[in-house]
Amino acid sequence: MAEKYLGESIGKLGFGFMRLPRKDGVFDTEQIGRMVDHFMDAGFTYFDTAYVYEGSEDALRKSLVERYPRESFQIATKLNLMLAKTPEELPGFFETSKKRLGVSSVDFYLLHGLGGPSIAKAEELKAWDYMKSLKASGEASHIGLSFHGTPEELDDIFQKHPEAEFVQLQINYLDWDSERVQSRRVYETARRHGKPVTIMEPVKGGLLGSEASPAAERFRAHDPDASPASWALRYAAQLEGIITVLSGMSAFEQVEDNVATFKNMRTLTDIERGIIREAADILNSIPRVPCTSCNYCAPNCPQKIVIPALMGLYSDYLVHRTAPALLHGYGFATRAGGKAGDCIACHVCEEHCPQHIGIADIVAKLSALVDG
Repeated sequence: MAEKYLGESIGKLGFGFMRLPRKDGVFDTEQIGRMVDHFMDAGFTYFDTAYVYEGSEDALRKSLVERYPRESFQIATKLNLMLAKTPEELPGFFETSKKRLGVSSVDFYLLHGLGGPSIAKAEELKAWDYMKSLKASGEASHIGLSFHGTPEELDDIFQKHPEAEFVQLQINYLDWDSERVQSRRVYETARRHGKPVTIMEPVKGGLLGSEASPAAERFRAHDPDASPASWALRYAAQLEGIITVLSGMSAFEQVEDNVATFKNMRTLTDIERGIIREAADILNSIPRVPCTSCNYCAPNCPQKIVIPALMGLYSDYLVHRTAPALLHGYGFATRAGGKAGDCIACHVCEEHCPQHIGIADIVAKLSALVDG
């Protein structure tokens, strides 16, 4: 598997079907089709989706599967164990994904978002046994996992489940030495076990692609023609043992920029690596909302606002100054309700905040940005 999928057969750039463009509240099928065409015309072939990405698998069928020969592309999709209660339910999720995608098999099938409690749930549901059965039947060419946990947890998974052929990890220059994400350490764990890596969030959900960010100013000073996103993608792509680098492209212009970056890939020089470190230091130095996500506030909110999530989103905006990423994250966080504009400024949440954050004021500022 490593020889086949670590070379130029996939071209290293993958299309993440998570942040697709919308028009009047629904997927912009015309633009998505143009994006897929440009991506495929450039020789890139790897597409990543998931059962829980609402409408994504259907969109991939319409824009790719129904328009291109099956052998001309690779599809990765995922099984979210939080949806299942018994082992007997697992096949139903896979069958639904295949039906949505319009395929009889997938190239890469992943257990979605393992880390913390979901690791134990995978054992309870005998999910790895099910994954092995899909590999044996040929319904999944390769089986692995996407991961959001600690290096120690990943090490334990690989020791117990050598059948995992690859792992999808969040890796970007800002999270490389982050105490929370620990990109470097989980990557090193995967390499120690000889597992190829699919990179997700190389541009950190679009945050590192912001043209308004102070990091962008540092990049432009060195190379006015290179986008901030291209710096982030080059950083991720030059790690060893990479299957593909997924970019959640949401506009045709992003596909153009990403394709150009990978078609004309340049090795980072020592000077450029130093500039990336400077950019990370700049971003890390910007004050954020001091929310620790303790969640003492949210249960006491009469409007059921997801306060910790909104604090994190506003912090990201303060640092990166990117409205598209803010709007996408906000839409996801408030999909079940509890929008910033619902706040009645009762300040009950602030009475329970150990950090003494002026929550109501921040929520009002966020509402002005996203609820217009």
